[in-house]
Amino acid sequence: MKKIILHACCAPCASYPIKKLIEDNYRLVVFFYNPNIYPKEEYLIRKNELENYCKKINIDFFEGAWEPEVYFEKVKGMELLGEKSLRCSACFNLRLEETAKFAIKNNIDSFTTTLSVSPHKNSEQIFKEGRLIAQKYGINFLEYNFKKSDGFKISRQIARENNMYSQIYCGCKFSIR
Repeated sequence: MKKIILHACCAPCASYPIKKLIEDNYRLVVFFYNPNIYPKEEYLIRKNELENYCKKINIDFFEGAWEPEVYFEKVKGMELLGEKSLRCSACFNLRLEETAKFAIKNNIDSFTTTLSVSPHKNSEQIFKEGRLIAQKYGINFLEYNFKKSDGFKISRQIARENNMYSQIYCGCKFSIR
């Protein structure tokens, strides 16, 4: 069975990708690295919800450090840019790079992300950053467009069935409306 690291931003968005990767015969590890999530209370709610879901379905869960200062430094000068902008690319790059490092440290040669499940995210923008990180570290990035085949709709259904907390913004301070 192939092993993969799944970068995850929250439980609802992770639910369908987890299901799909298992169906595709992957043994997966979920990695929660999201220094962009603001404020800390929101970060903890999302982390705890995902960790509890992973325990429920018997999937290994690991948390990276919550380092908002690293995120703010990465997006410095891009704070006023909107959704799907260069700020988002920088954020994807930061999170995917940490995911790749975690994969390498744990002898796993592939990684992917739940970020593509959202209809509010540009999958090609995410994949571009994934490819850059993969090339930099010599690791495989799997370009799963999880919003295809009703992935987002299925993720929402799984979230409702499991009474998951569903946020109303992407997570960063700049996306709060």
